[in-house]
Amino acid sequence: MERDADWQEQRRQAIAGHAAALEAGRAAEAREAAALIDEFVRKAGDHGLTPHMLMARTFDGRATYRTHVRGWYLKSNRSVAVGEDGEYYVLTVPASLRARFTGAELTPSMPRLIVGAGGGDGETIPLRQLLDQRLEAGVSWP
Repeated sequence: MERDADWQEQRRQAIAGHAAALEAGRAAEAREAAALIDEFVRKAGDHGLTPHMLMARTFDGRATYRTHVRGWYLKSNRSVAVGEDGEYYVLTVPASLRARFTGAELTPSMPRLIVGAGGGDGETIPLRQLLDQRLEAGVSWP
C-alpha cells in the first residue's frame, strides 16, 4: 500500500515538473515572439504602413464584425493580426447579436513563434516570416 502511495506521489511530482517546464518554455517563446512584434510595429511606422480597423470573423465564418482595435493583418485570410498596441490577435470570435451592432471585443492572444502550431489544420508559418512578408508587401496590402 505504501509502495503504491510513493509511486503515485512520484508520478504527481513528475507531472507537475513536466507542466512547469512546458509553461516556462511557452513563456520564453511568448517573450521572443513579443519582441518580434514590437520590432514589427516600430518598422511598420518607419515604412509608413497605416494600421486599419480590424475585423473579426465568427468561429463558423458566417459573419464578420467590426472591432475597436487598429492594426495590420498578417495573413491574407485575415485570421491573425498585430495591433498598433503591439498585441497579437487571433481574429475569431463567438457569434453575437450585440457584436453585430457594437463591434466584437478582441482579447490579445499569447503569440507563438510558429503561427498555427497546435491548430490542427496543418497550416503553420514562422511568425518572423509573416511579419517580414507584411513589411515587404507595404501599403499595397490591407
